[in-house]
Amino acid sequence: MRRTVYNQDHEAFRQTLRDFIAREVTPHYADWERTGYPPRDFYRKLGDLGVFGIEVPEEYGGAGETGVKYEAILAEETARAAVTFGGSYVHPTLCLGYLLRYGTEKQKKEWLPGFVSGEKMYAVAMTEPGTGSDLAGMATRAELSQDGTHYVLNGAKTFITGGALADRVLVVCRTSPAPADNRRVGLSILNVDARSEGFAVGRKLEKIGLRAQDTAELSFSDVRVPVENLLGEEGRGFFYLGENLVRERFTIGLTAVATAAAAIEFALDYTRQRLVFGKQVASFQNTKFVLAECATEVEAAQAMVDRAMDLYEEDELTVADAAKIKVFCTEVAGRVIDKCLQLHGGYGYMLEYPIARLYADTRVSRIYGGTSEVMKTVIAKDLGL
Repeated sequence: MRRTVYNQDHEAFRQTLRDFIAREVTPHYADWERTGYPPRDFYRKLGDLGVFGIEVPEEYGGAGETGVKYEAILAEETARAAVTFGGSYVHPTLCLGYLLRYGTEKQKKEWLPGFVSGEKMYAVAMTEPGTGSDLAGMATRAELSQDGTHYVLNGAKTFITGGALADRVLVVCRTSPAPADNRRVGLSILNVDARSEGFAVGRKLEKIGLRAQDTAELSFSDVRVPVENLLGEEGRGFFYLGENLVRERFTIGLTAVATAAAAIEFALDYTRQRLVFGKQVASFQNTKFVLAECATEVEAAQAMVDRAMDLYEEDELTVADAAKIKVFCTEVAGRVIDKCLQLHGGYGYMLEYPIARLYADTRVSRIYGGTSEVMKTVIAKDLGL
């Protein structure tokens, strides 16, 4: 079906991005995967391209756009090339929302220009060893100094995307004990300078996929954080996380659809070129039926995502909506990419073929941002169950 969500400006951005990927990413991507992240100056190139400032208001150096359509195009074009932009996706997708929603005018003027340019890269640190999705159970603590000028931060975080190269990290921590009847109270968000004494980057974690995206362990030992770096109100951190989860889960879903659509294109190209018993693999009935099934599933998921993009711009996309999008689209992507890999035969298991990269990279989409099981719990709660 013809898509109607994009306008001429969106398509112009798509072409610019496609050219950039061909020039600045694809030729170097194998090196990035071996290293575990892109070179630091790549992020400044993304800043020069305007990727980080699309949704930042003009007074802070951005373009002042709203919605997720430019981000959707980015997901579609990186999937089309079977690449990622390293750990930088959390910078605008996850971190920007916190800065814009809860930052003071002074904080925005100080932090956003460097954010837009890529000079100051951000990560967000929520997950801790042993807690997983139980954010209310986190143990990282920040105590206010006696003179009230700074917090003293202690604790550890894990699975932090972009954590190895981040200049600043939005650390979710407990600033006051939780009452017995509500563990969600007492969490806060601190904007922590990664150069601070006592801030340490631990292991760069080895993953099945997303090999060019740094994922690290972080630790804090008596890190002094100025009170001016408190984001929003003290003790409201858990509720801030909930407000931003709609965007996070929705974008995971739309990225999954983009990846599944790219997988179909890779399978089409391969099966048209590959000969078996003197015939194109694409000419066999099984191949036709499998790709027809895949195309139908992806189109259904795409329609869901396109409708949600409009709802998001109207501020009408709910927590349950985002959960439905994430669980449905990531499950579709898992099925479709698996089938497309199977059509490649043994070559589908070789990393030199992009379908193998998509297969490995996409598996985590059913885990991070809330597992599929957690999404089903959210949906069931919305149903009154």
